[in-house]
Amino acid sequence: MKAFVVCGSPRLEGNTQNLLEVVCDSLNKKNIETELVLLHDKEIKPCIACEKCKETRDRTCATKNDDFNSILEKMIKADAFIIGSPVYFGSATSQTTSLLHRAGYVARANDNFFAGKVGAPVVVARRSGQNFTYAQLLFFFTISDMIVPGSTYWNIAFGKKKGEVTHDEEGIKTVQHFAENTADLLFKLKA
Repeated sequence: MKAFVVCGSPRLEGNTQNLLEVVCDSLNKKNIETELVLLHDKEIKPCIACEKCKETRDRTCATKNDDFNSILEKMIKADAFIIGSPVYFGSATSQTTSLLHRAGYVARANDNFFAGKVGAPVVVARRSGQNFTYAQLLFFFTISDMIVPGSTYWNIAFGKKKGEVTHDEEGIKTVQHFAENTADLLFKLKA
């Protein structure tokens, strides 16, 4: 089984990437293969609501001159999809929301292909806004008819400077437990 993990931070080796690496390590320990993709060097244009995905029904977006379709293909093939974002002005980054808007639009135009998959968000905040951002991203998973595993708290952690998130012991334990629950859920669904 495989989990596809996306880091929506524009910063390389930042706190969101650090936290998602903890998630990947925890999933790997439970025998779940992971692939972490960083959006910092990817171009994901926003959805323009052209509705061509409804016409073609080929599980792709008509906007072909960016990195979206190659990422969407990996989202479709994975058993679980996890996305992380830092908090920017009380919400997810534009890279993150552009990916989710387009993925959601294409999925709904193509028999809602995310339905029944496992997935959840992970959020990093400097000080606040994490609840808004977590809820914002969570809406994607629930409207996509996905199964969202829980943890002992929301999948959030705190950090400002690179690496600070690794000092948030409760945040680290929360995402480790989330990853363990994700793995357990995947095995139960495949049984």
